[in-house]
Amino acid sequence: MAAAPAGGASDAQARFGRSVKGLLIDRVTGCGTDVIALTKQVLKGSRSSELLGHAARNMVMQEDAILHSEDSLRKMAIITTHLQYQQEAIQKNVEHSSNLQDQLSHLLK
Repeated sequence: MAAAPAGGASDAQARFGRSVKGLLIDRVTGCGTDVIALTKQVLKGSRSSELLGHAARNMVMQEDAILHSEDSLRKMAIITTHLQYQQEAIQKNVEHSSNLQDQLSHLLK
């Protein structure tokens, strides 16, 4: 009967060892799953960061294009004003030449 308690104790130790191993395997599997999920999240975050970087660069390029367009519009407004002055000057010269032609025709009569 002395062998039975010793056998029962070693049997209990074996069951305890198996349950500890089972718990460790479960924990390791859980940690592995967590590592995989964390890796996926990091990769997703990295992709999000990359997309944000592209968006920021695109926004800067658009801002530069807008500033360039504003500058071009200012220059075109200045050119338009100059062209209006030139048109007025040409119109006055045409009127003067008309007057001169009238005076010349009177003189020649």
